[in-house]
Amino acid sequence: MANAGIQLLGFTLAFLGLIGTIASTAMVEWKASSYAGDNIITAQAMYEGLWKSCVSQSTGQVQCKVYDSLLQLPGMVLGTRGLMICSIMLCLLSILVNMVGMRCTTCMADQPELKDKVALAGGVIFIIAGLLALVGTSWYGHRIAQDFYNPFTPTNSKYEFGSALFVGWGAAFLTIIGGSFLCCNCSSKGSGKSPRHPPSSSAGQPGRDYV
Repeated sequence: MANAGIQLLGFTLAFLGLIGTIASTAMVEWKASSYAGDNIITAQAMYEGLWKSCVSQSTGQVQCKVYDSLLQLPGMVLGTRGLMICSIMLCLLSILVNMVGMRCTTCMADQPELKDKVALAGGVIFIIAGLLALVGTSWYGHRIAQDFYNPFTPTNSKYEFGSALFVGWGAAFLTIIGGSFLCCNCSSKGSGKSPRHPPSSSAGQPGRDYV
């Protein structure tokens, strides 16, 4: 039988991962302007996200602009958008599945084996969602690093990792760990049970060999 406490812990971690994924997707600080090298312009800081770009002045004023055209966006931004949105949708689907399959719920209480299989499926979906978020954030971060170390990139056009990337990485790992707890807990539910075999007739009744 699956441990309800471990299931609840895995579900909580994955749910926190979902919140982090949503926050990362909505944040604008996916990449921030770099001041490394000869770039000493500190009067303003530029940030770019998946949905809009912002400029923060030294006076504290922040101006943001939503991307006008979808077709003019780089393929990296569009791809990362799709991966993060798919991750969020899969997390929501997994929450619904785990609400049925977890031991702490009353759904399908009369079918414990089927209930554990449903929880296992929910854990697998959580892992897939976490991997999608991890791929999206890592892809975006790789392009930032690639442009940063490109000698042909102008100094004032270089960017560094923004806070949204770190939030996304942390959320992806939380989702994967939570889904792994659900899967490991359900997959090992029968490891401690010994197989049931009918007793041998010769071992149970030795006295019948005598006359």
